[in-house]
Amino acid sequence: MNQYFKNIRIISGILKGRMIRTISVNLLRPTLNKIRETLFNWLRKKIYNAECLDCFSGSGSLSIESISRSAKYVTALEKDKKIFDNLKYNINKLNIKNINIIHTNTLLWLKKQSYKYDIIFLDPPYNNNILQEAIFLIENNKLIKKSGYIYIETRKDKKIQYPKSWILHKNKYTNDINYKLYTLYKNNEK
Repeated sequence: MNQYFKNIRIISGILKGRMIRTISVNLLRPTLNKIRETLFNWLRKKIYNAECLDCFSGSGSLSIESISRSAKYVTALEKDKKIFDNLKYNINKLNIKNINIIHTNTLLWLKKQSYKYDIIFLDPPYNNNILQEAIFLIENNKLIKKSGYIYIETRKDKKIQYPKSWILHKNKYTNDINYKLYTLYKNNEK
């Protein structure tokens, strides 16, 4: 497939206004600026010093935006080699030291993990069914801290089963995208 580059602007924080390069390959679909802005407004009191996991990092916009807004570190997972190399390029270009990018199959990686994160981002390619399995693995391996948050982005019509312990904290739609923020405890801040 022919690849081309386009730029995405970091919305806020220490890297505000800086551009990251994204490539058009496979099913890469960067999170829209408006959605990213809403998401990080939801997380503004939780992102500081947070330990984050970006399960299907793609362009890296969620990972880099997290660091820009003072997350402690991000583990970014990406399976596609071209997308991984582009993410590595962006991290090096911005001189970011606290994103650990791993070239891996996210589902296989999640099966072996036990570390608990403050925030987990789940924004996989829309046309496959890996989201449901990723949710199952995160829940079974208890990868989210009790005070943590799980961000999920899907097609609006996608039917997903969520663990009973996950409580819907925020929920919005665009014409074709549903994006949600879950938590594990009812007493988390609104």
